[in-house]
Amino acid sequence: MEQNYFAKRIIPCLDVKDGRVVKGVNFVGLVDAGDPVEVAKRYNIEGADELTFLDITASHEKRDTIVDVVKNVAKEVFIPLTVGGGIRKLDDIYSLLNVGCDKVSINSSAVKNPDFINEASKRFGSSTIVVAVDVKFVDGDYYVFINGGRVNTGKLALPWIKEMRDRGAGEILLTSMDTDGTKAGFDLKITEEASKLVDIPIIASGGAGTEEHIKDAFESGADAALAASIFHFREIEIMHLKQYLDAHHIPVRL
Repeated sequence: MEQNYFAKRIIPCLDVKDGRVVKGVNFVGLVDAGDPVEVAKRYNIEGADELTFLDITASHEKRDTIVDVVKNVAKEVFIPLTVGGGIRKLDDIYSLLNVGCDKVSINSSAVKNPDFINEASKRFGSSTIVVAVDVKFVDGDYYVFINGGRVNTGKLALPWIKEMRDRGAGEILLTSMDTDGTKAGFDLKITEEASKLVDIPIIASGGAGTEEHIKDAFESGADAALAASIFHFREIEIMHLKQYLDAHHIPVRL
């Protein structure tokens, strides 16, 4: 069991809008990728280490996460489930944990009220709190965006990641908006810089197109790799990916 402690994690992501799994490029141009419960069930069987469920328009539409859908997903999966989208208060976290999710991902609310991360990690433990950081390269630096990539906060990404860790985040879900959905590879520069900066897991997100891209993210310091379309549309099978990583001396759970 000891070797698994350092195992790199493969995390399919379900971006959910109007109760359906969707996928786009650079946060726009969404196409339907199925029913969340059926998609989640498949990943549970196929060997995913965790699942992330993001209600991608909850913050923009100023509403709560669709708890009933999360409940139906949680009933079908037996791997850790992280849920994000529209989480603004401690009661929202209670509601999600009560229906079976294991961790919550907080993005816009962290920017609007950074103390919320202190409160949430104190109440539920750091291991429950994932802070999602959507970054875009603008004028020579990485900036944090919120509301599904619609709003530039003006905050620099690396100091923000460090602040979130200091406030109690247990993991950082780092998405490059520049590479998201492009299948051209992760932004390895920001992945590496973030991994060196903080001592909590960095989940690389945005740009996975090949098995090699995922290997590159792990070699750049990521602890987990999150991807959507390559798994939804079966371009890469999870167990095949894990065998590839294992052959390249990257520790995974087989």
